Amino acid sequence: MHLPSDLTDRIRYGSPFLSVLLDREASFLDRLPGFEVDALTVVTADHNLPLAQRLRIERRRIALLVALGDLSGAYDLRRVTRTLSNFADSALHRAIVAAIEERTPGAEPVGFAAIGLGKQGSHELNYSSDIDPILLYDPAILPRRERDDPVEAAVRIGKRVVELLQARDGDGYVLRVDLRLRPSPEATPIALPIDAAVSYYESSALPWERAAFIRARAVAGDIVLGNRFLDAIRPFVWRRALDYGAIGEIRDITRRIRDHYAQGQAFGPGYDLKRGRGGIREAEFFAQVHQLVHGGRDPALRAPATLDALSALVVGGRISGDEAQVMAGGYTLFRTIEHRLQMVDDRQTHSLPDQIDALDRVARLHGVDDGQVLLDLMAPHVTAVGAVYDRLDGASTPGLPVDPHTLADRLETLGFASGEQVARRIADWRSGAYPALRSPAARAALEDSLPGLIAGLATASDSHAALLRLDAMLARLPSAINLFRLLEAQPALARLFSTILCHAPTLAEALARRATLLDGLIDARALEPVGSVAELVAEMSARQEGYERLLDHVRDVVNEKRFMLGVQVVAGTGDPLAVADGYARVAEAAVQVLAAATVDEFAQRHGRVPGSELIVLALGRLGGGALTHASDLDLVYCFTGDFSAESDGTKPLGAVLYYNRLAQRLTAALSVQTASGPLYEVDTRLRPSGAQGPLVVSLAGFERYQREDAWTWEHMALARARPIMGSPDGRAAAAAIIARVLAGDRPDRDIVAEAVAMRADMARHKPPAGPLDAKLSPGGLVDLEFAVHVTQLLSGQGLSPRLGEAIDALVAIGRLPAGLHDAHDFLTRLIVTMRLVAPDAQVPPETTQPILAAALGCSDWPALLVRLDAARQVVHETWQEIVNGTGDR
Repeated sequence: MHLPSDLTDRIRYGSPFLSVLLDREASFLDRLPGFEVDALTVVTADHNLPLAQRLRIERRRIALLVALGDLSGAYDLRRVTRTLSNFADSALHRAIVAAIEERTPGAEPVGFAAIGLGKQGSHELNYSSDIDPILLYDPAILPRRERDDPVEAAVRIGKRVVELLQARDGDGYVLRVDLRLRPSPEATPIALPIDAAVSYYESSALPWERAAFIRARAVAGDIVLGNRFLDAIRPFVWRRALDYGAIGEIRDITRRIRDHYAQGQAFGPGYDLKRGRGGIREAEFFAQVHQLVHGGRDPALRAPATLDALSALVVGGRISGDEAQVMAGGYTLFRTIEHRLQMVDDRQTHSLPDQIDALDRVARLHGVDDGQVLLDLMAPHVTAVGAVYDRLDGASTPGLPVDPHTLADRLETLGFASGEQVARRIADWRSGAYPALRSPAARAALEDSLPGLIAGLATASDSHAALLRLDAMLARLPSAINLFRLLEAQPALARLFSTILCHAPTLAEALARRATLLDGLIDARALEPVGSVAELVAEMSARQEGYERLLDHVRDVVNEKRFMLGVQVVAGTGDPLAVADGYARVAEAAVQVLAAATVDEFAQRHGRVPGSELIVLALGRLGGGALTHASDLDLVYCFTGDFSAESDGTKPLGAVLYYNRLAQRLTAALSVQTASGPLYEVDTRLRPSGAQGPLVVSLAGFERYQREDAWTWEHMALARARPIMGSPDGRAAAAAIIARVLAGDRPDRDIVAEAVAMRADMARHKPPAGPLDAKLSPGGLVDLEFAVHVTQLLSGQGLSPRLGEAIDALVAIGRLPAGLHDAHDFLTRLIVTMRLVAPDAQVPPETTQPILAAALGCSDWPALLVRLDAARQVVHETWQEIVNGTGDR
């Protein structure tokens, strides 16, 4: 290979180490065709030489090849670091194989693995970097001599590996090996049994060790064993429930580094590229903090390499493109110059030289004129990286007084009616009245987040009630550290949390049962519409670890989605109409996933009924695709095929008994509370013959009942029926029956008279719960539903189960007034929002009224009342026309 004279001049001037290599490996360079080669192949040394010598020669050649590729511009940073990392993997693996062969000739190299941490794990090794492996072994399969203890055998293998890589002679060395990242290095052997290592990381590991394992990889030895270990500790690294104590620990590491290396903080000669403010470590930690926050929920963010992680965080919407550009640009430049420093004498250094002439040599090696030009090149990047990283800490807030009288005065100044009562409650928290607040760390986290929390709660019309909701949550939590650290770290989330406690008792109660619901709101996409039914089914089905665990997983997902949808209304980011549709999609997906799982689990004992399947029909608000936060699920179960058939399992059942037991299981799966909380109340009273009939009927029996025996109110309910579970053919058959019945294939009845009588009976037995009862008040949603369903049955038109679509179709043919659609939308928005902020249907407090008005698209509370009266008037007049016989029968 011919090298340009400018390149060799730069090397001769700036790097004694590379100058020696140019001379020593001249014949190697002569054989190279160019830079586009397989590096590990072309550097291979004579196989007749001892392994240690071969590895040292190969490392020397890799160092030269990578340096030339880097300095010439043929290799970018990614290729440089990956080539160095690949060589380290290969050398470490060959050393392990050789160490095992020396002690147990002919044995398979199994049972001993190296986990690469840090830059080796992420394929980002420095030019002159240590490797930081953790050595693991499996005592059951580790090759060893007959009388060897497994621990002794593993330690001897580990020591030999280190010796092969680290020993120096005239050919140099292979790799420096640092084993101090293993658990408790001062007390543990250099190689650890895999079960003990797993136990440590599951129970005793420190927060910084989580960050270390973001970049962990099985790099050498028994890769299967290494991957088994990494799979086992994955929940430790990637937690679905966020751990803001760990995030705080990572930040503290940076602060301690800044303090310890204060001399290298000021940018200029002597600046520490790795540890200095605005340097490499801050770019790395910036990515890792966001990965720790979001990676448990989003596997796409678990990229080990810093540049890859930054790109993934942008794609995932976790950081801005500008932030990623700043961090990636700085990181790339700093790592490149760091390599120049290490090329000078093959030393693991990260600091710019103090002496101007030495800095000039590094600058010339990099390809610029002198040290000042190099500093000018770096300066804006250092400033930008430091500024972006500093924003992670946010602004500090003054603490609350400890003295009870001073605290009470401060609380009353903030707006609390009884400062003394609230002060006593805060004093209880500070004294560790609840288990969640008994550790010093928990109380420290409380103090840090308390000022912002109390300021937020003070804005409530009943601030004391909001405080009691927080108190109820703390009483139930096993630990409050994470909650408070989360609120401290996310000011916007803290404000939203206060809004929930102050204005949304339904959501506050959900949080009191399960505080980890708040974690999901860190994701910016939490305030976006939920996915399609198919996407939700995929998310709920993601864990197939047994029936019971699936039930819990579905509950987790449903409760999280339902909570997020409610927050969208309270936060003003989601139209209650869209939220109602989202609630319905979540419920439909839950029915599909749990039904499929229940069918499979039931079939394990009882088999399946040949030529038959379960069909689930949704009616009511679920059928209409518009649930509220607290809606029941109105379901009807049917089955296809011959009702006299029998299942084919080890414990066969007749079809009728089979499906009734199966439906009971499904109802329980949807409604029985577990450790993960409640799911839905299921109402099956709309089935044929109501509560007196069997839980499940054949599809033929369902059709016969609807055609011959059903009452008008049952046909009205059928107007919002749709199949949500079953095969395409099964659903189509059920939908066809519904369509035929609604089109007129049913008993001839006085529809209007029966509907009017039924509505009057409802009014007597279920009066409105309060003045803002959007459902039961005169002119409310029940009156609207009656008017729509009676018109559908009379006309055979507008037979969509979704009320909005049905109204539009009936308005288009002149059967309903045009204003009914707006009335429907307004009342639906009202009921969805009221279920969250005033579930008792009473007028909400003045401070909550703006939230309700905004959700309904009104400028203020009086405007809301005007629109409510108008909507009710339209509905009332429409229904009265039918009641009085002026509507078309």
